[in-house]
Amino acid sequence: MLFRSAAVVAPCALRAAELTAAEKANLDLVTQFCQSFASRDMTKIAAFLAPDIVYRITDTSPSVKGPEAISRIKAYVERSTAIDFKILDSWARGSVVVNERIDAFTRPEGNVAYHLTGVFVVKNGKIVEWSDYSIR
Repeated sequence: MLFRSAAVVAPCALRAAELTAAEKANLDLVTQFCQSFASRDMTKIAAFLAPDIVYRITDTSPSVKGPEAISRIKAYVERSTAIDFKILDSWARGSVVVNERIDAFTRPEGNVAYHLTGVFVVKNGKIVEWSDYSIR
């Protein structure tokens, strides 16, 4: 029997794919959405969300939809006297945007901060899904 040896191929450098215009727009939209929490203005915050938004506050919570989702977000905003979403890293692929954040809330009863990974789905210029996952 005759065997041919496989050619040895040197690994090539991997580079992140350039964002498409749509991916850049989605990434910018989610970044602006996260920044809007500093205003504590629910009109500004809700403007980024589709009316039937599906929202999951943590990986251990069930998702809520539409007006119930907006109410849940509003409750966090209203309980806080200051909010800061610090984005540590983010990327987009198609309609999906993922970011690593530290969300800090100043409240009368004390300050809290959460280290999270947020996963967002954007369609037609609105966030239609938002799920946060705790980084432990």
